[in-house]
Amino acid sequence: ILMTTNKIHVMIADDQELIRESLSIVLGTNADMEVTGLAGNGRELLELVKKNPPDVVLMDVRMPELDGVEATRAVKEQWPNVRIIILTTFDDDEYVFNALKYGASGYLLKGVSVPELSNAIRTVAQGGAMINPGIVAKVVKFFNQMAQSSLATDPEDTKGAEVLSRTERNIALLVGRGLSNKEIAAKLSLSDGTIRNGLSSALAKLSLRDRTQLAIWAVQTGLTHGEVQP
Repeated sequence: ILMTTNKIHVMIADDQELIRESLSIVLGTNADMEVTGLAGNGRELLELVKKNPPDVVLMDVRMPELDGVEATRAVKEQWPNVRIIILTTFDDDEYVFNALKYGASGYLLKGVSVPELSNAIRTVAQGGAMINPGIVAKVVKFFNQMAQSSLATDPEDTKGAEVLSRTERNIALLVGRGLSNKEIAAKLSLSDGTIRNGLSSALAKLSLRDRTQLAIWAVQTGLTHGEVQP
């Protein structure tokens, strides 16, 4: 195993000082992490990121001046390589959905354990996404509500499905249901490598950035309501 001395640089944006400080202390106990900045709102965060872009930002959703959704959008537009994890005490579907849409890599409720939070940071720092089945279910629910309130997405968004091969389509459908690569490989009786390649190629064909966006796309287009094609 390659030992690397590169620490994961983390910034924390939260309007409650107590939360910022305690997160900073617990993450600082990880040998592979360093907290490089604390911000009380989205504006302060943007100033900090400008000076020294971190690898990962832990982003509170509700903050004064610039909330977590708009701050996510601003960071991802200017520094696309900075990964963002949304931290929320609210099961607030709309906030979470919009933050994911703007490029957050996933979200966690603030009550998570320190090991869970630390592992989530490691996952997204390596380019992974954390979209768990619970979130997918919420996103589905949110879209169904949107569709009912006639804010459905443009039909051209759904055109992408036919550019995908059968395997890519099956992978997209299962990503949309919140399955991991390992679970998808087992379900489709394919190797992990085939799943990884199929995932990359589906993202390229659909011009999507990452697994989270693919999951949202699969839900949006109704693909997740379909069945896996043999």
